[in-house]
Amino acid sequence: MTPRLGLSIRHHTGFTYDGVAKASYNEARMTPRSLGTQQVQASKLTVRPAVPTWTYTDYFGTIVSAFDIQETHPQLEVEAVSQVESWAATLEAPLGWSELRSPHLVDRFSEFLLPTTRTAMGEVADLTAWRNLPDVHQCVEAVAGFVRSEVSYVPGATTVSATGREAWDRRKGVCQDITHVTIGLLREMGIPARYVSGYLFPAIDSEAGDVVEGQSHAWVEYYSGSWTGIDPTNGVRETERHIIVGHGRDYDDVAPLKGIYQGAASTQLGVVVEMRRTH
Repeated sequence: MTPRLGLSIRHHTGFTYDGVAKASYNEARMTPRSLGTQQVQASKLTVRPAVPTWTYTDYFGTIVSAFDIQETHPQLEVEAVSQVESWAATLEAPLGWSELRSPHLVDRFSEFLLPTTRTAMGEVADLTAWRNLPDVHQCVEAVAGFVRSEVSYVPGATTVSATGREAWDRRKGVCQDITHVTIGLLREMGIPARYVSGYLFPAIDSEAGDVVEGQSHAWVEYYSGSWTGIDPTNGVRETERHIIVGHGRDYDDVAPLKGIYQGAASTQLGVVVEMRRTH
């Protein structure tokens, strides 16, 4: 039987203003959804100041909680609490290169084949050797390993607005950047690739009940006959410790909290992710 990991996840974020905001309109993408490798058992999203929220599923399948605040407020806080059971996916035999590049699949996955501002890389590497590898899984593993060797993981090295090419030129970045670079190279080779936003449970050997500091995390899924996950930042495939919140073409499609407001300048509150193993 496939091992299953039970987790309780608390994600707290928001904004504070230099003065007050008179009105704000926001979208939160902080709620995991049940998928082929995870089952959401409970979830709750809380907004302060307290206002009603409208929940829907966006074009890419991510759960969105939308809300607006019409009263003046010096700070916005959003907290999502979820209980999830997850397990690792089985690596399936991939499609052949000719099937993957068929007009039907190219048309079907065009959104995940075209570059975006975040993922456009230009001619930064010779892709020939990777294109000649026997199957897609080997190719993606080689590309992810190459990116990991070239772009060092350095917290704070880039801002949330950075592009993959900017991180490449600096040769350092965070998981968001390493994911964008990897996606950009895979798309150049004709492999559909999408951005995954979620959480990574770091404590492999923690005991049930222990609360540990978790991470908001990003990694890659590529299409090989089915969507298959790989984490280029950590050099591993998607595991039961990877909890998926949403998918998109790049970070802009799945930002945990974004919106517009009227008022003084704002700064982001410190992000807190706490995770507790339940079983």
